[in-house]
Amino acid sequence: MATQQTVIVGMSGGVDSSVSALLLKQQGYRVIGLFMKNWEEVDDHGVCRSTHDYEDVRRVCNQLDIPYYTVNFVEEYRQQVFAQFIEDFKQGLTPNPDILCNREIKFKVFLDKALEMGADYLATGHYCQNLYVNQQPYLVKGKDTNKDQTYFLYTLKQSILEKVLFPVGGLEKSEVRALARQYGLATSEKKDSTGICFIGKRDFRPFLSQYIGAQPGPFQTLQGKVVGSHMGSAYYTLGQRKGMGIGGAGEAWFVVAKDRQQNIVFVEQGADHPALYCDELEAFQLSWLTDQAPVLPFTCHAKVRYRQVDQPCVIQHIDNGRAWVTFPQPQRAVTPGQSIVFYEGTTCLGGGVIAQAGPSYYALGKALPNKEL
Repeated sequence: MATQQTVIVGMSGGVDSSVSALLLKQQGYRVIGLFMKNWEEVDDHGVCRSTHDYEDVRRVCNQLDIPYYTVNFVEEYRQQVFAQFIEDFKQGLTPNPDILCNREIKFKVFLDKALEMGADYLATGHYCQNLYVNQQPYLVKGKDTNKDQTYFLYTLKQSILEKVLFPVGGLEKSEVRALARQYGLATSEKKDSTGICFIGKRDFRPFLSQYIGAQPGPFQTLQGKVVGSHMGSAYYTLGQRKGMGIGGAGEAWFVVAKDRQQNIVFVEQGADHPALYCDELEAFQLSWLTDQAPVLPFTCHAKVRYRQVDQPCVIQHIDNGRAWVTFPQPQRAVTPGQSIVFYEGTTCLGGGVIAQAGPSYYALGKALPNKEL
């Protein structure tokens, strides 16, 4: 029995963390709810958005008869996540703040706080699994492949996994909802949160413009034809289709490349234009679950974006902390600043931040193979 062990659950005010607390209490743990405030933002009525989430945490914890507390990491989040997010955009990258938040906040300062409060484990509502093989923990995909969140957790080390539980990782989302309804939890019908916490439901570009000034420049084809004007290359990402205001005949326009120095955003027509595809990339800021890179060359699978179907790849070599990865099939819109995450079966091995992609099939003069992409 685990009756002597204490688990602090990171309570977000959502159904996943609510059911996590429920399951752990049923398993005999001493459960404590801990709400983390990371961002100060008010709604249309002048009420801080996190206040609504904390109210849901309070209601669920009262229903489960467990104590609950709140911690404020707003300053840590601004310094360690948001500031880096803005700096990456200024450098022409497209960062993923969820990955940085997990590494720097949830599984660092928040975990440290939980252990300081006397917890044996920290639990979260992430859809992934922490499975032990030969007494060593491994990060494994969640049962619900559509909700699997290992992509956002690839920076976790085994030393951290030893202190972490993922109670809903072995369930489908539908099963989590059913449990919440069965036990009448206050969050049972609450919609899942989407997007970046500090942006919410607002348009992304106006938000970003508060921190990165407009720098108008041309939308230009790869042949040099100017087809429109943009507000600044930082506002656009590879593969982007909407929000450019380029009309005219033919297929839709897509961002295929950016030149930050000259402030040019290159666009071409067609979702399958060869400039959108490449079969190799370079990654940096590498992180491995076991702190040890695999023996190279190493054949495995990878994702270059969340929800992508795992793609076969080969990690060809690693030099000075940078990995060169090739793919037998072309990859679309490989975006610097996003992450590539490696898998062996359902086990997450680690990953890194994409430094550069390419060259593109267009630059190489190669035709796309006749297959599903």
